[in-house]
Amino acid sequence: MGQPITVVAKRSSNPSIIRYETNRAITGMGHERYADLADVIDDRPVDELARRVLEHGGVASVHVNSNVITVQLAGGSTGEGLDDVIGGLYLFYTDDDATTEQVPDGSADPADPNGTGDTGDAPVAEVPAAD
Repeated sequence: MGQPITVVAKRSSNPSIIRYETNRAITGMGHERYADLADVIDDRPVDELARRVLEHGGVASVHVNSNVITVQLAGGSTGEGLDDVIGGLYLFYTDDDATTEQVPDGSADPADPNGTGDTGDAPVAEVPAAD
């Protein structure tokens, strides 16, 4: 659930710097800088993003300004996979995590699109037969 962020990676003339541009602002108009995980002290979206990027590994620091995330890579890192980390910030679970009940033809049950077993139908009360 959630919506993926569109991410475009742009290399700089310095091979240890990658700039990622997104389709939504992460910080508003403010700047946020993170040199390591100890700098991540809150749980705002920008803090969670920095936490995930730093935990990904191979990152020396992260700077976020609005919709631009600038990552300084640690020695020898290529930054591979960071665009997926950034793009998944607002995803709460992926298709692999969701389970859906299948009907015999292999498609999801249209009466139960969330796979919860609840079709939304109210229980039908039994009416005693007339004597």
